[in-house]
Amino acid sequence: MTTLLKLTTKAALAGAIALSTVSYASAADISGAGATFPYPIYAKWADAYKKKTGTGLNYQSIGSGGGIKQIESRTVTFGASDKPLGGDELQKNNLVQFPTVMGGIVPVVNVKGMKPGELVLDGQTLAKIFMGEITQWNDEAIKKLNPKVKLPDAAIAVVHRSDGSGTTFNFTYYLAQVSPEWKDKVGVNTSVEWPVGIGAKGNEGVAANVGQTANSIGYVEYAYALQNKMTYADMMNKDGKKVAPKSDAFAAAAEGADWSSQPGFGVILANQPGAKTWPMTAATFILIHKDPKNPQDAAEALKFFDWAYANGDKMAQSLDYIPMPDSVVAKIKDEWKQVQADGKPVYQPKS
Repeated sequence: MTTLLKLTTKAALAGAIALSTVSYASAADISGAGATFPYPIYAKWADAYKKKTGTGLNYQSIGSGGGIKQIESRTVTFGASDKPLGGDELQKNNLVQFPTVMGGIVPVVNVKGMKPGELVLDGQTLAKIFMGEITQWNDEAIKKLNPKVKLPDAAIAVVHRSDGSGTTFNFTYYLAQVSPEWKDKVGVNTSVEWPVGIGAKGNEGVAANVGQTANSIGYVEYAYALQNKMTYADMMNKDGKKVAPKSDAFAAAAEGADWSSQPGFGVILANQPGAKTWPMTAATFILIHKDPKNPQDAAEALKFFDWAYANGDKMAQSLDYIPMPDSVVAKIKDEWKQVQADGKPVYQPKS
């Protein structure tokens, strides 16, 4: 069977914006839906896993909000979300939650002649742009941060997510951390009332809209910027240092994370201290029922993620995702014991 898992490109997204869907049509395939943030690495893992085992992955890249709804309604074997669910939500829906990888959210721009990393922004300026308070590229606040960059006298076109999105949750969480005005007027959620801008579905849609719109700015998971050769901005972090969105900067943000401090490993990594940290770093999570409707399907899903933890680190790093530490993976596998049928775990990882 031909593998249909392919990374979305700007060419494929030209014209109407469509949701990217990973799809196979085999009864043995694993079904999942949710976050677009990890789609590039899930695609890469699934392609390799298909070749190794013959088992495919039907993953609908529809956004974290959709993934949560689908797992709660039991229409998929697993859901995926970049917004971790709290302990009460996990208990209410009888779910196990675990992180798979970490990555960075980056501002991407389409300004003629501008190169990746040439522009630098800080959190407060970024918040003002997305609030519509800074409307021109040559605004004094942007000029002050970029004294040597030629900034056009042009209106800024803001692009944001239109769907329920964990990327939006982490992006707005960061902006609320650095801007009291953002926290009071817009807030933090998977979907917010955007003061300005045009909406697009998925990281794919935002990437496509920015790529097609002159003088625009948006936010996407770094792998989308990397794969689509987009121009991204560097950031000033919490320590006042200029940092580029690279794997070591994402890893630095996660160094001090206490993964056991929150139910379901639900740690938020935004705006962490440290001279080398990228300020918009986030983990992405899998949701699966403790009492799965189809135990065999649940076992296949956990087997896939077990394989990914063991074999997928280099693939993740090639897209500048950060693998989970081995110590955390061991704790995750212990949590999998809660996914049961007839009083027994549906899947026992190999030691």
